[in-house]
Amino acid sequence: MDQIIRYALNHKLVVLLGTAIMAFYGLYALSQLSVGAVPDITNNQVQIITTSRSLSTEDVERYLTYPVELEMANLPGVHEIRSVSKFGLSVVTVVFDDALGTYLPRQLIAEK
Repeated sequence: MDQIIRYALNHKLVVLLGTAIMAFYGLYALSQLSVGAVPDITNNQVQIITTSRSLSTEDVERYLTYPVELEMANLPGVHEIRSVSKFGLSVVTVVFDDALGTYLPRQLIAEK
């Protein structure tokens, strides 16, 4: 062990060059790693977008958003309902439990 330390102290350029080669090889190997697909961690959600050009924000809330929210609240597996009402636009987002899969929530909303 003492000889290795003495060699490293006496041949600083060789040690520095070896360290640089290993660092560059590590960076090259890192750049060649394939990045696996990131799993989809978003929840199951369906958006219902309705428009009416002539309604004010309060009327959109009263005549579009609120009735849609009431209808969607009765669906099985609903986890959360969020909505945004703006002038002439209503966006209702229905979040479903993950156990329902991807296509069943869409089908349930399409049937309503």
